Amino acid sequence: MLKKGKRLLALLLVVVFAGSLLLSGCAKKSQPAPQAGAGDQKAKFKIAALLPGPINDGGWNASAYDGIQKAGKELGAEVVYRESVPQSDFEEAFRAYASQGYNVIIGHGFQFGDAAKKVAKEFPKTTFLITDSNISQDPNVGSYSVLAKQAGFLGGALAALMTKSNKVACVGGLSIPPVTDTIEGFKKGVKYVNPKVTPLTAITGSFEDVAKAKETARAFIDQGADIMMHNADQAGLGVIQAAQEKKILAIGVIKDQSGIAPDTVFVSAYRNIADGIVYMIKQVQQGQFKAQFYPLGVKQDVVGLYWNDKLKDKVSPEVKTKIDQIIKDLKDGKIDIDKLPE
Repeated sequence: MLKKGKRLLALLLVVVFAGSLLLSGCAKKSQPAPQAGAGDQKAKFKIAALLPGPINDGGWNASAYDGIQKAGKELGAEVVYRESVPQSDFEEAFRAYASQGYNVIIGHGFQFGDAAKKVAKEFPKTTFLITDSNISQDPNVGSYSVLAKQAGFLGGALAALMTKSNKVACVGGLSIPPVTDTIEGFKKGVKYVNPKVTPLTAITGSFEDVAKAKETARAFIDQGADIMMHNADQAGLGVIQAAQEKKILAIGVIKDQSGIAPDTVFVSAYRNIADGIVYMIKQVQQGQFKAQFYPLGVKQDVVGLYWNDKLKDKVSPEVKTKIDQIIKDLKDGKIDIDKLPE
């Protein structure tokens, strides 16, 4: 009996000891984890972007994707995006990212403005940036534009300097400010260089209909246009295709588009949306952001021309000298596009 009692006591001690270990382990796991930003850790800056179209469009949405990726690398930030966001989902998308603690949320297009202003009231610590708009709302909604009118002006001026038929053309997608500004700038650039040149322009009503843009471009080429430009996002590929098939020169937009048709796109009137995005995000991260409109152009080196080296023999030194002077005059404020007659 004594031996049995000793065994029972030993067994009870083992059970009690094991239970104490288990309870000790549970207590450790219940301790709160260190918060982000505590101690030596630093809360990561977080960037989100809402895009109206796909990131593989080779233009508008692709440039925004490039911008947030570049900002992520340069600033050591966490980056997310949502592409092809329908207008009915704007508010929900803004609210979702703001609820997750993103520092900056970009609505890539003026159409995101109303939704941003509404949601921003609920999240005063989040900065909302709207592209190609001039809206603002204290304390946390601002807008910026990499000036489409300047890019269109450079494209039009160059087209007028290069044409042999005295007819050039520009095809737009949707009738929205970035597109209408491009076309207005194009027409003014043409007339600034040579009033005898006729600028043919049209808006197809679509950023996705490549066939319609191509058909419009062909019609202009049939009317004698020998230089083609566009601002039609994905549909702009149709304009380049039409120029390629008719063996005339084309001007790319937003990004360097010479890779699409190396024997056709001799220059791209770029709007460096990517660097514009990086510029704006730095304003926020460095505490310099104000709820206002930021116009960004040749002065900030985010508007200009990318030349296709493969076709450099198509452009005479005289033409390059003249276009370089126009860029300088824009930077110096000697040319005010808004004050020029169409």
